[in-house]
Amino acid sequence: MDLRRQGREFRESSIFPVCDTCEVMDACCHEKEEEIASLQGAHGRALRIVLAINATFFAIELCAGILAHSTALLADSLDMLGDSLVYGLSLYVLSRSPKWKVSAAMAKGVIMIVFGIGVMIEAVYKALSGQVPGYETIGIIGLLALLANAFCFILLYRHRGDNLNLRSTWLCSRNDVIANAAVLVAALGVYLSKSLWPDVIIGVAIAALFLKSASTVLRESILELRTIRMLESHI
Repeated sequence: MDLRRQGREFRESSIFPVCDTCEVMDACCHEKEEEIASLQGAHGRALRIVLAINATFFAIELCAGILAHSTALLADSLDMLGDSLVYGLSLYVLSRSPKWKVSAAMAKGVIMIVFGIGVMIEAVYKALSGQVPGYETIGIIGLLALLANAFCFILLYRHRGDNLNLRSTWLCSRNDVIANAAVLVAALGVYLSKSLWPDVIIGVAIAALFLKSASTVLRESILELRTIRMLESHI
């Protein structure tokens, strides 16, 4: 009981140290609520735009990857699908508690791991099939996807430090730009070598990027979740 009472006294004495009267305290709270509402509104708009772009290019790259027999395009399409799922999850938890947001970041990390493993399996399958993909389709679709994801990256860049959820979302967008550039390298490699190996190697590289980013998101999420639980235990 003493610890709970001391915790309440500490919060009451430290949260608003500059608000000496009830009127000033009300003003501080009101301004903070408006700031949070404005920030959440900006997050929501950015995530909805990025979600729409990724969902659209998932369908485009999936069809193009199947038609061109390209591991790189299929890998990038799965990346787009994964991002669509995680951006939707980000929108769901946007106005919820910090614990919800940390849980969402952890879920996104798990999704990234699953898709990374999926890309590895797809790369092995295509390597065994021996079919050379169509470099023209890879290059054209890869360039369009790069332009789309570069726009998403710029849109999310200024929000990357707002919270862990938006940081993990920005990491997804950053990975997309790198993966799209790699797809263009795969197209050039297939054109020059007339071999499937540049396409397969790029697929494996994209999977490795997924797995590295997933481990980063999971590690940061676990650390923040521990901090939240430690603070709750003192309430």
